Amino acid sequence: MAAAGWYHRDISQVVAEGLLAKAGRDGSFLVRDSESVKGAYALCLLFQRHVYTYRILPDDEGLLSVQSIQGIQVKCFRTLPDLIGAYQHPNNGLVTPLLHPVHRARPDEDSDGEDARGWGHTVPSPGAPPSSRTHIPQQLHQRLQEQVHSSPASDFMGFMAEYLTHHVQLDLEALCHGHPQLRHLSTALATACRALHSEIDFTLASLETLARVFDPPVSPRSPAKEQGFLSSDPDLELLLDKISAVNHLLSSLEKKVLKSLQETVTRHNLALPSVAVAPPPAARPLAVQNFEVKVGKSQRAALTVDVESGTVIVTKRGSGSPEEVIPQDKILQLIKYQSVQSKVRLVCARDNQKSLSRDFIFPSARKREAFCQLLQLMKIQHSNLDEPELISVYVGTWNMGSTPPPRSLASWLTSRGLGRTQDETTACIPHDIYVIGTQENSLGDREWVEFLCASLKTLMAIDYRVVALQCLWSIKIVVLVKPEHQRRISHVHTSSVKTGIANTLGNKGAVGVSFLFNGTSFGFVNCHLASGSEKTHRRNQNYSDILHSLALGDKRLGGFDLTLRFTHLFWFGDLNYRLDMDVQDILTHVVKKEFQALLAADQLTLEREKNKVFLRFSEGDISFPPTYRYERGTRDTYVWQKSKPTGMRINVPSWCDRILWKSHPETHVVCNSYGCTDDIVTSDHSPVFATFEVGVMSQFVPKEAPSSSPEALACIEWESIEVILKTSSRSKCYIEFHSYCLEEVQRSGENTFQNCDTPGFLKLGWSSKHLPVLNPILPDLEYLGDQHLLLSIKGVESCESYGECCLAVRSAIGSTAQQFEAFLFHRGEETGSVRGWMRVRVPRGRCGTRERLY
Repeated sequence: MAAAGWYHRDISQVVAEGLLAKAGRDGSFLVRDSESVKGAYALCLLFQRHVYTYRILPDDEGLLSVQSIQGIQVKCFRTLPDLIGAYQHPNNGLVTPLLHPVHRARPDEDSDGEDARGWGHTVPSPGAPPSSRTHIPQQLHQRLQEQVHSSPASDFMGFMAEYLTHHVQLDLEALCHGHPQLRHLSTALATACRALHSEIDFTLASLETLARVFDPPVSPRSPAKEQGFLSSDPDLELLLDKISAVNHLLSSLEKKVLKSLQETVTRHNLALPSVAVAPPPAARPLAVQNFEVKVGKSQRAALTVDVESGTVIVTKRGSGSPEEVIPQDKILQLIKYQSVQSKVRLVCARDNQKSLSRDFIFPSARKREAFCQLLQLMKIQHSNLDEPELISVYVGTWNMGSTPPPRSLASWLTSRGLGRTQDETTACIPHDIYVIGTQENSLGDREWVEFLCASLKTLMAIDYRVVALQCLWSIKIVVLVKPEHQRRISHVHTSSVKTGIANTLGNKGAVGVSFLFNGTSFGFVNCHLASGSEKTHRRNQNYSDILHSLALGDKRLGGFDLTLRFTHLFWFGDLNYRLDMDVQDILTHVVKKEFQALLAADQLTLEREKNKVFLRFSEGDISFPPTYRYERGTRDTYVWQKSKPTGMRINVPSWCDRILWKSHPETHVVCNSYGCTDDIVTSDHSPVFATFEVGVMSQFVPKEAPSSSPEALACIEWESIEVILKTSSRSKCYIEFHSYCLEEVQRSGENTFQNCDTPGFLKLGWSSKHLPVLNPILPDLEYLGDQHLLLSIKGVESCESYGECCLAVRSAIGSTAQQFEAFLFHRGEETGSVRGWMRVRVPRGRCGTRERLY
């Protein structure tokens, strides 16, 4: 099917309204992807200077229909163009017929051949067969894009993209002529797997060496080895033989080792030492608490928590199974499910050094919270380990220039060099979390992680644990934590987004990691944006695409702007924003260290001031010279001319490599250093570092033990809310309230006041009668002081968000209502503002607090 110019794919509601406003004629329309329903569309139509949005939904058979048009019989269509054609006629239930399609703007291609959005996308047609075989490669290519968003990407995907673009059609034609060999696919796979041969050769040799140790004198040679593993022309059959040999060795090796060790124990009459368990320290008497829970789909059980003895007892109802006693020192981790507020996972150690996970479902989120409080209290009483309130986070970014790193990364990992650096007396104090992002990293994933861990062990004498590794071609992010923090990490998610040629290649794009540290959510994004001094708009578009497509954090918050989903979000990488200044003037300012004069011409600074990118983000003071483009092997000279096939290209010295962050209101984060190294010279970029002191929350434990009897509830009350939206819509709206302190999402009624007298703006109001009273799970003042509310303003008809914001509960605690005001964001854009009056009531006896480190 030919591309339809009125179909704009996944543009935002704000962008759609801007395009229609620019068109200016009644009946102007476009279609975009729905933000609220996957696989659906939004028809946006301009009439009398206002934009009306209709949802187009597919049914079970893939037929499309326009939703909620009063008094009009529902009409179903097989394709989107058929539907649009029908509604170009009057009296179909729309405010006006579809008269003037608003077409996509053809993007300009940049100097690296990276077009802005991928021109010429076909219109999806649910339930309709392809009109010709030429669409099959496009469909397969789209499926490949969908898959690489949820799986680690590498050069392999590049080979596959090449095959789907240029060669799958040849295999298809050969198949139609009775030749099922798929010769081009075999060639592509053999090329893509070439590096795997050497990896398997190395692994096989290592496994055979280990097997000989436990199976003297020599284990038989692998039959695949005799076929010549180092062949210069490897094929798939040989690769399969090697994989079979590895599989055989791995399956037999464990049995060999176990048998050898058993024989050693028997031969030398050895006995394993018994571990003496020290008696638990004396604790104040506390009543044993019982909880009724569900295990699995229907099995009921009782959890008995004995804080004094330090045990949890699991008793299954009606099964006749014996009681299971879990000592507190065997409880490694307590994970609260985000998708089910009443569900918890208990991770326990076993004698064979493997962990066992058990899921329990409580009658309510309050009961789950009480159980978690008791377990935390038990841990505190029976150990000397306190949960941290402050942690240190290191963030590093480096474009490695496709060359191996030097033997030592000491200056980078200890924040020494230029700018605001760590003091020598504190440089070697280990951080709790290291997050390291690289671009143009030519090392293998495993090799890079092992190199980082070895470097940190040399510097800090600590074996850091790997939380996550995510890669997109040569863009990598690694998260490492101290061993004692491993049990505090949960809900780890990774994701990647391509923004290279037509948004299908991973030479440019982003990788991200998110997780919870106890009760605090963290997000980290490492990106490599479009290059070239003149490509500011393209970089802004890259940022928007990443913000929209990166799948991180709690899935229930997927409709919220990525920058609002985390307590703390750190965004870094080779952002590639340049200095808009003559190169000789730049060099003069650099020599004089006049960095403020340069920052006045910094594209990122200017775009942020215009609210184009990184809205409400923070960045440390830049007091170090531009980190790009140096002559390799020295930091004394910038090389600002680059020869390309299209001619000489100018790359002025610039701060391409940046680290920014955004945190929830009234949280604690302090940037202690921000600078670059001056002794790592293998790349034309200098590594950049930043360190942060971050406040974190642990499981809240009240001064008094949780009681099984009913208790007074805290409540969050609203006197009024007023919203101003940047929109041409006249839609009625409602507000959704999200928070981890609530058992479920709450929703207001429709707005009671509406004014659209100012063109391009919609003013909405809610009175207290149409706003819900929110009851947090716990009523304690100290607990509520750490909580936040996420608000989303949604249209009644479209159920799509016009904007979201985050409010701190702490500022509204008191006997009188407090005024609040916040900006609204959606997909990285500022879409309006919200203000009103709220009050948080805390029951008497629950107002106690304690002194904190921050």
